[in-house]
Amino acid sequence: MSRDQRVSDNWALLYAQELALEMRQPLLVVFCLVQDYTGASNKHYRFMLESLTKVRQRLELFRIPFLILKGSPVTTLPAFIEQNVIGVVVSDFNPLRINRQWKDSILQKIMVPLVEVDAHNIVPCRVVSPKQEFGAYTFRPKIRQLLSDYFEIFPKLIVHPFSGDRKFIIREDYQTLFPDIDLETSIYSWITPGEDAAKEAAEKFVSDRLINYERDRNDPVKDGQSGLSPYLHFGQLSSQRLALMIRNNEYEAGMADSFLEELIVRRELSDNYCLYNPQYDSFEGVPAWAKKTLNKHRIDRRVFLYTISQFENAETHDELWNAAQEELLIKGKMHGYLRMYWAKKILEWTASPEEAIAISIYLNDKYSLDGRDPNGYSGIAWAIGGLHDRAWVERPVFGKVRYMNDTGCRRKFDVSAYIRKVNEVKG
Repeated sequence: MSRDQRVSDNWALLYAQELALEMRQPLLVVFCLVQDYTGASNKHYRFMLESLTKVRQRLELFRIPFLILKGSPVTTLPAFIEQNVIGVVVSDFNPLRINRQWKDSILQKIMVPLVEVDAHNIVPCRVVSPKQEFGAYTFRPKIRQLLSDYFEIFPKLIVHPFSGDRKFIIREDYQTLFPDIDLETSIYSWITPGEDAAKEAAEKFVSDRLINYERDRNDPVKDGQSGLSPYLHFGQLSSQRLALMIRNNEYEAGMADSFLEELIVRRELSDNYCLYNPQYDSFEGVPAWAKKTLNKHRIDRRVFLYTISQFENAETHDELWNAAQEELLIKGKMHGYLRMYWAKKILEWTASPEEAIAISIYLNDKYSLDGRDPNGYSGIAWAIGGLHDRAWVERPVFGKVRYMNDTGCRRKFDVSAYIRKVNEVKG
């Protein structure tokens, strides 16, 4: 278990149990905990570990042991497999570079089959397309054609009948096991970790706010967005389960289309980008037309230039940008519309697109609860490097990459009200 940290609605876990039942063997779930994972903070670890505690408790009900191994899976997992005479390994899917490198290294060290199951996407990423797609317009028809084949009701996990005689050490005291992780660090008050809380939040969104999503989604003053991205990122909520909730709610035709477009097409397009573009987190990964136009405008004069420290501490001249960054610092999240504005202004206020991408990724991965995610990397590449977008009117610094300013924001929502809202939370 790695990317999809839940017991319910987990195709990888279901397939693992299917194999174990066929072989009449015990089933064990293992999680490899790596510290300093791509800039994740103590708050991210606390959120994840509290959820994993609940995963262990839920798995006990199914007579399936859960074990956390401390350290890189490249070293800990092969040793564990050999010592415990494991017969088959089932892993969930992750398109990010470090996870794929881990898996490739593990494959060189183990002598048993390793099966990868995409439990994160509704349609497995490798099935939708064998290559990087240009944009949603090329990806959308491919995934829509396959949705009916994969959009099915989840079977139930059962109490596992084969426990075996082997005993595994199940560690519950995470503070003792991981003294370097500050589990006393307060997590965010607006969200509770775990798959039960994720399901409850999803049901509340679908029943109460989805009806107004199209109207309110681009207004950060309103509570119009789902707030579910951290649950989806950590795999505490299945995107397929969320889509099934929406379908079962019997919305009028077209009412949920915008949200489903983001949940299915845009999210799974991000996985496609990270899977097939090894440079997804750098300037080299952006489309050729965007590279050309941004290179042409490298020498353009920047009216403002800020250091990474000034960005991190919300010390720019722009009150709206500062408020968005402060919200990220305080709550571990930023409104989706403002994320676009936030990243584009970093491009405008840095010396190069390389620096802009690096700073955006650093801040997003460090502070956003849903950071370190294909959605984040593709979103930054869209805002700064024109990924999955088209050329627009040419401007200084941006070239033909889509431009955003505070005037456009003011047309969308009450900017002053948003700044006041953040200041109230900041105290």
